[in-house]
Amino acid sequence: MEHTSYIELSKSALTTNIQFIRKILGDTTLSSVVKGNAYGHGIGSFCPMVYENGIRHFSVFGADEAYKLLSSVPKDITVMIMGQIENHQIEWAIENNVEFFVFEEDRLNKAIEVAKKLKIPARIHVEIETGMNRTGFDTKQLKTLFHRLENQRENIQVQGVCSHLAGAESISNYKRIKDQQAKFQRAQKLVKSLGWTDLNYHLACSAASIQYPKTQLDLARIGILQYGFFPNNEVLVQYLTKNKTVENPLKRVISWKTTVMAKKEVKAGEFIGYGTSFFSSEKTTVALIPVGYSDGFSRSLSNHGKVLIRGERFDVIGIVNMNMIAVDITSNPKIEKGEEVVLIGNQGDAEITVSSFSDFSALVNYELLTRLPANITRKIVE
Repeated sequence: MEHTSYIELSKSALTTNIQFIRKILGDTTLSSVVKGNAYGHGIGSFCPMVYENGIRHFSVFGADEAYKLLSSVPKDITVMIMGQIENHQIEWAIENNVEFFVFEEDRLNKAIEVAKKLKIPARIHVEIETGMNRTGFDTKQLKTLFHRLENQRENIQVQGVCSHLAGAESISNYKRIKDQQAKFQRAQKLVKSLGWTDLNYHLACSAASIQYPKTQLDLARIGILQYGFFPNNEVLVQYLTKNKTVENPLKRVISWKTTVMAKKEVKAGEFIGYGTSFFSSEKTTVALIPVGYSDGFSRSLSNHGKVLIRGERFDVIGIVNMNMIAVDITSNPKIEKGEEVVLIGNQGDAEITVSSFSDFSALVNYELLTRLPANITRKIVE
């Protein structure tokens, strides 16, 4: 039994995006960020496509995502957990060569304890605080911390030193980003002075890789660009201006589709759907679509959202329900039950973009995508 809607993932679009990212990064290693169920694209579907494009380094937020990832692709990859890993999950991570961020003493202590028991070193990345004020060791702790790590080299393999930039997608954060960059460079200089070798330094995300190329370093954690989106319009405009082009180099990987569930004639003078938000001032032909806010189609799109049917754009009318929306098809009453409905994507020459959702709701690209339920069927297309 399949979901009432389905998602298509384009292999050719992903290849285009990976080629663009590789051009941007040069010799810097691309770590494919697939947190949030691969930004709603589905770890089990999207990650094999990334693997086919030659990517062998992946970043996730939690141990659950790392487990799904390892179940989806061959094992000749590096998996890096950037966020949550419970102490009781560390043993599994070490046994499976899964790398993870360490940003506080408790996790480090547990990693040492488990590594000693297993007689297998834990592979960690030391995260430092440079100005995000979220997770990371204070740079004042670094010298003491690395002396301790040096004494634990049988149990701890430090794979990298990293931090996270706070808002590289906006020029309003310019000074904050430059301050973070300078602080990280000082930390990098300190660690290198201790004589450690073969460490990867990583700082850049998608936005920073474009806006601040010097932050790319040894590895860049790239998320939203892979999926065919710039972090925001500001980054896109700056890229286009700098490169003297008007063509977006990225291709959207995801399309979201369903079918017409039913059709109904509503006479003039009636309310449609819950409450009184939509009044039919004339005879109205309505198509019922089996998608609602439980599927990621935001309730804030009530009386604002759009869908494509037969290559035409139609309005969502009334309140978005948990599992259903109503669409006004009065202008094309010949539309029938079972016809394709595009929620995101192209149909003929018409398109509904992910960013268009933000024009009518409070959702940003990231939020809309990651809200798409995991149980929606994902299909791979060319």
